[in-house]
Amino acid sequence: MTDTQTTALSIRQRAAGKRLRVGNGVTHAVLILASLTMIFPFLWQILMSLATNAQVTSVPPTFWPGELHFENFAHVFDQLPFLNQLWVSAAVTTIRTVGQLLLCSMAGYAFARLEFPFKRTIFAIVLAILMVPPQVYLLPQYQIVQGLGWLNTIAGIAAPGIFSAFGTFMMRQFFLGLPEELSEAARLDGANHFQIFWKIMLPLAKPGLSALAIITVLASWNDLLWPLIVATDATQMPLAPGIATLTSQRSIPDYPLLLAASLLAMAPVLILFLSMQRRVIDGIAFSGMK
Repeated sequence: MTDTQTTALSIRQRAAGKRLRVGNGVTHAVLILASLTMIFPFLWQILMSLATNAQVTSVPPTFWPGELHFENFAHVFDQLPFLNQLWVSAAVTTIRTVGQLLLCSMAGYAFARLEFPFKRTIFAIVLAILMVPPQVYLLPQYQIVQGLGWLNTIAGIAAPGIFSAFGTFMMRQFFLGLPEELSEAARLDGANHFQIFWKIMLPLAKPGLSALAIITVLASWNDLLWPLIVATDATQMPLAPGIATLTSQRSIPDYPLLLAASLLAMAPVLILFLSMQRRVIDGIAFSGMK
């Protein structure tokens, strides 16, 4: 290679390296801007929870409250039976999550690996449930819960959410992605269907179960409409409808109080997400939702 060719190659390499650095810089700038855009509402919520109502509603808006009013968080416990509602939310979320992990995984395995009459028809009906708005079920669900005497109880709030068509579909897709040879080898060793499911397939389904658990926890913790209908006693409400009732107690909503209560209600789920972030990402990535 001549000196001219070497020089030209070096110039091209430097130009390519410069374009790569510029491209990386633009990518990082866009990602930083997008991150700030997404995190700004959360930061604004934190700041406004420490402000006064006049500062929150001021025009133009105030982005720094000046004096920080930490007593807004203490007022939450004065206006709401917060600890009772936190316990109800935790209990309802736990019941729904355990129920969906058990029932949806069993149903998903049955639809994926077992053969029984009208299997395709039943699965089509399950999928059809996804196309029906949940508000359609409110009246019959309420009548059933009322007939059972479960109004204003944790059981009445949790019962409709212990099974879901979406969870069944997701677990079915996951089990379809597992090797069939594992089931065949277990059957040759004399294992029945339940043993294959419980001892072989379920341990391999941990990523899918993690994804379903996180989705169920978020949906249950933020559920508003059904608990608001079935629970009228403030001490038996979860946090979401409990915080919603604060807006009806005043002619002018106390926005700092609402923001502080929302932050306190958000904290347990945020801590759970941060502690299980890697498992959440892996679960969604390997859940079979392609």
